[in-house]
Amino acid sequence: MLCLGIESTAHTFGCAVVDRNGKVLSDARDAYKAPEGKGIHPREASRHHIEVSSQVLRQALEDASATMKDVDIIGYSAGPGLGPCLRVGAVVARTLAGFYKKPLVPVNHALGHIELGAMLTGAHDPLVLLVSGGHTMILAFSHGRWRVFGETLDITIGQLLDQFGRAMGFASPCGGKVEQLAGESQQKNYTQLPYVVKGNDVSFSGLLTAAVRLAQKDKADLSDVCYSLQETSFAMLAEAVERALSFTGKREMMIVGGVSANRRLASMLESACARQDSRFFACPIKFAGDNGAQIAWTALLDYAATKNKVAVKDASVTQSWRLDTVNVAWRN
Repeated sequence: MLCLGIESTAHTFGCAVVDRNGKVLSDARDAYKAPEGKGIHPREASRHHIEVSSQVLRQALEDASATMKDVDIIGYSAGPGLGPCLRVGAVVARTLAGFYKKPLVPVNHALGHIELGAMLTGAHDPLVLLVSGGHTMILAFSHGRWRVFGETLDITIGQLLDQFGRAMGFASPCGGKVEQLAGESQQKNYTQLPYVVKGNDVSFSGLLTAAVRLAQKDKADLSDVCYSLQETSFAMLAEAVERALSFTGKREMMIVGGVSANRRLASMLESACARQDSRFFACPIKFAGDNGAQIAWTALLDYAATKNKVAVKDASVTQSWRLDTVNVAWRN
């Protein structure tokens, strides 16, 4: 059985073909590039998706040596995400499903990150840290759903890095540039910044304001500011994760999402896991960001377990689709 997955929640339009054994046969994607110092404009990103959708779809099928006749089901990212971007993916999925008479499966984007990460790493029952531009959540599976054990109270870790970077004139996404500059901090000069952990929840807005002020008004060395920003925000996450590991007793911990590609964050989490006698798993960098494979694999799992599908006319999107509202029938 082959599934075509279509991802379009934010800056990336992606298509991938995955088989029932979890083999990723293709992974094609194209990302909208925002102007320097600017964030993602939903209208402009959706226009980008419209322009590249046919090319990305064609590339995914060619790389998989498949045609639409070979595809058994179609999965699409139904939320959460930017409305105009989500709708482009949904229209492409509806068009293909209607014309080729294929089952259509809506997928929660956040759930896609987790399920693809678990399949690729071999994690069985992990505590999950989902970190991206749209999510900062600590999750564990219980009684049919992923339950939230901690999350951001304001902006996400991805938004923290992106908004700081844009204030410095970087092009989005800014996480890679911030990581690079933090690594260039020669003396590792750490400046104390707001550190806000409330139970297992974190807050980054005060940290963002202080870091921008430090760089712009106080004229601190930018590499030192990036170093301090990373050390503070990642320590907050590591503290919350370690507390959740202790509370849940999980012997596995997995990080997924675009920010999981940051090596310093992974290092801090590895140390936290070692103290709690838990194995650490990180989604491969190639699949850390948004991609069609996460949608295809999750759609396969859902369809195999429930035969869940929607009629073409009912295939909609939900911009704020909470992960902890999704029933997961394929996990025990």
